[in-house]
Amino acid sequence: MKIEFDKIETSVIKNFKGGEKQIEAKMFVDERNRIMNAKLEPGASIGVHTHDTSSEIIFIVKGTGKAICESIEEPLKAGDCHYCLKGQTHTLINNGTEDLLFLAVVPQQA
Repeated sequence: MKIEFDKIETSVIKNFKGGEKQIEAKMFVDERNRIMNAKLEPGASIGVHTHDTSSEIIFIVKGTGKAICESIEEPLKAGDCHYCLKGQTHTLINNGTEDLLFLAVVPQQA
């Protein structure tokens, strides 16, 4: 199945999961997955949250930032991938000077 993000409306969510500023995302959602093409502007973040029923894979396309997963800080740059396992707690922060562009896949798990 092909997902054409350029044909999906952008959602702007302020303080996503309690984070700073806002996230802009084009999202494909079905009963099994949430797949996002997203952007965090400098200083923006996704708040700390736990993946109780899913994991999350985040591939950094452009920019720099950091993930904090289970209290471990991981610097991220274009080409890096952050993986948050089911049951773990994490956050994503754009601490760089340009937009942080990323693709995220959140598969639901039993």
